[in-house]
Amino acid sequence: MGAAMTPYLVHLNAMTGGLFLLAAFAIVATRQMSACLRWFVAQSLLLTASAAVIGIGLGSGHLAAVAVITFLTKVVVTPWLLRRTVRRELYSRREISQVFNIPTSLLIAAALTLLAYGVLYPVTALGVGAFAAINLPVGLAGLFLGAYTVAVRREALAQLIGLLGMENGAFLAAVSIAHDLPLIAELAAAFDVLVTALVIGLLTRRIYDRVGGTSVGLLDALRER
Repeated sequence: MGAAMTPYLVHLNAMTGGLFLLAAFAIVATRQMSACLRWFVAQSLLLTASAAVIGIGLGSGHLAAVAVITFLTKVVVTPWLLRRTVRRELYSRREISQVFNIPTSLLIAAALTLLAYGVLYPVTALGVGAFAAINLPVGLAGLFLGAYTVAVRREALAQLIGLLGMENGAFLAAVSIAHDLPLIAELAAAFDVLVTALVIGLLTRRIYDRVGGTSVGLLDALRER
């Protein structure tokens, strides 16, 4: 029964991975902070789905726990923390300032995705397993796109979304090759994500209260005189 279901689960995981990558592209292309946060939630939900599908396919109880923890921390708690710690206007009305325009950013994102697939092609060609062959390049591409978001965005909260997107990409790759990771490690990783979101959210709010904006270029205004 499990062997008969595996091809269907592999196809379902491939679809989940494709949608995960589209969500990463959407984060790169989105100019509104609220939409950026919604796409991060969607990406996290797809990460949860991938962990659940792989857990079923491999019969791994650890991945079932990963799916539950990921859903609670990234889909529920992290957005709630950001909405509680950061003023609503920071992500509901303002456009995100960035170095490149959207078409240029999408071209760079496409190049980074091709780079991720090219880098991991020798690994996946060796036969790492059906799930890992999907998740490894998609996860690395997600990590690259998250890092690109951090590099080109000029708003602190948008850069936080990029950091969390990087973590999502790394985690998507990890669940396919480290499906027996001890539960304590999974809880520690989830706790780190929440602490990061809380600390950066509080700092962003403090910056806004002090200098009236969240552009990282305004951090110079916080220096001691």
